[in-house]
Amino acid sequence: MAVELCLLLLLLFCGSTVSEVQPVYKPPPGTLDFGFVPAKTYDTGAYHEPGPIGILFKIVHAFLYLVQPNPFPQDLIRKVAQQKFGNTQGDYQKPENVVLTLQAIYYEIGFIVSAALGLLFILLLPLVGLCFCMCRCCDNCGGEMHQRQKKNADCQRSCFATFLFVASLIISVGVLCAYAANQHLTSQVRGAKKLVNSNFKDLKVFLNDTPAQIDYLVSQYNTTKDKALSDLNNVGPLLGSRVQEQLGKEVRPALDAALTMAGAIRETKEALENVSVSVEVLQEGTERLHANLTDVKMHLSNTLNDSACSAAQAASTCNIIRNSLNQLNINANFSGLPGVSSQLAKVNDVLKIDLSSLVQKGYAAFNDTPDLVVNQTKNILSDIKNVLESIGSNISSFTKTLPVQKILADLTIYLTQSEAYVQDYFPLVEQYDFYRWLGCLILCCMVVLIVVFYYLGLLCGTCGYDKHASPTTRGCISNTGGNFLMAGVGFSFLFSWVLMIVVVLTFVTGGNVEKLVCEPFEDKTLFKVLDTPYLLNQQWKNYLSGMLFKNPNINLTFEKVYSDCKENKGIYTSLHLEHLFNINEFLNISMYTEDVALRIEHIQINLSKIILLDEIGKENLLNFSSSGIDGINFGAYLTEINKSVTKVDLLSFANDLEARADQLPKGALENALKGHANNIRMIHNQQVVPLEQAMKYVKARSTLNQSIRLLKRTSSELMVKVKNVISAVNAAQLLINNNASLVIVQETKKYMDTIVGYFEQYIDWVKESIAMEVAACKPIANVIDTAVDIFLCSYITDSVNTFWFGLGGSSIFLIPAIIFAVKLSKYYRRMDTEDVYDDVETIPMKNTENGNNGYHKEHLYGIHNPVITR
Repeated sequence: MAVELCLLLLLLFCGSTVSEVQPVYKPPPGTLDFGFVPAKTYDTGAYHEPGPIGILFKIVHAFLYLVQPNPFPQDLIRKVAQQKFGNTQGDYQKPENVVLTLQAIYYEIGFIVSAALGLLFILLLPLVGLCFCMCRCCDNCGGEMHQRQKKNADCQRSCFATFLFVASLIISVGVLCAYAANQHLTSQVRGAKKLVNSNFKDLKVFLNDTPAQIDYLVSQYNTTKDKALSDLNNVGPLLGSRVQEQLGKEVRPALDAALTMAGAIRETKEALENVSVSVEVLQEGTERLHANLTDVKMHLSNTLNDSACSAAQAASTCNIIRNSLNQLNINANFSGLPGVSSQLAKVNDVLKIDLSSLVQKGYAAFNDTPDLVVNQTKNILSDIKNVLESIGSNISSFTKTLPVQKILADLTIYLTQSEAYVQDYFPLVEQYDFYRWLGCLILCCMVVLIVVFYYLGLLCGTCGYDKHASPTTRGCISNTGGNFLMAGVGFSFLFSWVLMIVVVLTFVTGGNVEKLVCEPFEDKTLFKVLDTPYLLNQQWKNYLSGMLFKNPNINLTFEKVYSDCKENKGIYTSLHLEHLFNINEFLNISMYTEDVALRIEHIQINLSKIILLDEIGKENLLNFSSSGIDGINFGAYLTEINKSVTKVDLLSFANDLEARADQLPKGALENALKGHANNIRMIHNQQVVPLEQAMKYVKARSTLNQSIRLLKRTSSELMVKVKNVISAVNAAQLLINNNASLVIVQETKKYMDTIVGYFEQYIDWVKESIAMEVAACKPIANVIDTAVDIFLCSYITDSVNTFWFGLGGSSIFLIPAIIFAVKLSKYYRRMDTEDVYDDVETIPMKNTENGNNGYHKEHLYGIHNPVITR
């Protein structure tokens, strides 16, 4: 069957339509979603919950642990299985065989001792019963119908009744346990048919679902193919964009630098224009102020030349004022700044050519790279698509050559025949189980019969007992109770040895099955024993692989197969079918992808038509670098901008002049100087303050400052900057013209690896699906669990062990029950004779004429002689 299942997996190589190429660079391809392999749900739950009777099972397991606490003897079983025992007595007397025998006895000592005690019970109890009966027939052993009167008779009777009742209860509990186990086994056997049918159903699902799973794996090739075709159809955005991205690392910074320089040219023109306009505005304001200050200074000088200043009181003051007249002058002289008209004219000439437009043409040409790739790869991509389509055709044609349906049909027929065989023989199993149930029920009825006699004896004896009646005058009910007790004793001797025979046989069998099969199966040590090299076949190291593959050197173990199937792994992985059918040989994608890779590698893309910046643009940049802006005297401009409007604060000068005038004698000179002070204040308010605060002049000053600083930054190493931009553009152009082929080859390789990566994803998914999902062998593990763990151990062994545990306990407690019943029956049965007492001395008097041995026969005299009480 394993070989046939392997043939089913031949379909899976259909997914192996791509190769295991080891690329130098393997980018992580887009993850493909192949969905989930279709899998049916198995109905069989290989787990048995015994219900309330499970408590009894646990008690029995604990008892078996007390009887046999030794661990599973793996080494002993291996040695016994591998040891050769001949037919001669000398083989058994070999030292190694003697040692093994002693080890086996040591392991089984608990069972041996228990079985020996059972055998003693079987042998001695009937013998004791026989002797007891013969003894009683001779009026001994309690057979004499005479009861001596004792002072503690009531206490003894109560104790015997209590002990017998307790023993009967224990016997009753034991027989109930045995009966429950018997019923449980029967009910489970009747219900096993449903479990068996469930296993057969799962096996059918296992066979029927496997082709659908394989077809699903094959069909998912279309997912891979569609994704590859999608990438091929989008070769422009994918391959072209990758080429563009790699070249863009050099091209885009060069074009960005050229575009930035074009913006700098425009900014330079605007700055030069701002400088020219701002200087004119500032020159106009300072020239008018200069004229007014010169006029005030002249008039003030004429006033100081008046004869009044020659007077002794005014001479010093006039001289001070005369010496300060030089301060009445402008400080910032914009008229002396050099012009920028020549530089502006050269920059305007440069701007006649739109450098930004030329750079944008370079951008546009470079951004057309994906379209160039699409146009230049049409023929090659068409061939690749044809190869992918041919792969699909090969898959379909190969699938049709495999006799999968025939193999499945044969396996299904075999499974159907097996199921029919089981169904035909299941009524016979139920019939034999009925016989077993009936036999166990009879055994339970034997114990029940004994217990019923004991219970009836206790009931009648207790209810009919009259403590005032003498032993010879006891009532009928009490006497009947005593008879019931003796009947129970008699049946105990008759049945107990039969019960013990059954108990011993089931105990030895069921206990050893539990210890040597069930427990090691649960912890898998049983599989370890089966996996022992050369154990099951002295010529094979590994029995399972030798049986399946005729190669015992393959490391295939029962434990590994069972564990893998228990985890619902694929049968290919569980049985190591790669040794019979190596799926990797069929999952070699190189046979199909070599042609695809070769065609992709031969993709030739020519990008020489891309012109980033023509010679006119480069010449335009050089003309800008020689425009002369680096020759502007930026220091002179910044010096004048940072100066105040006048050399002295006119308002302070006017106040000081007026204060000086107040020092002069009253007269025309004083008034004239004060008039000049007022004129200076007027000039300050009307001309200086506007120059400092008016928006027109403030803006002109600010614009001039910003423009000069911008020009200074732009002109700094302008020639070097321009040459660097041209060099970067030339280097990028050289990369496109000469070295783009290397970039294209690298990116084409990555593109090819991406396409191939889709197929490798498919192969990895197929391998994973084969290992874990396709033909998942959970039903096989379920069959083993059902046969061993559930049916053999849970149904049969646990029930049998519980049966002998209950029946054995009842049988053992029959011994104290017999003793107590015999003792107690003396107190319930009507005696033939009783003791005679003297009324005075309460001492028995021997009277030969009243009967033998001094006994008094009350029925001869008709006298009521109650028992003497204290």
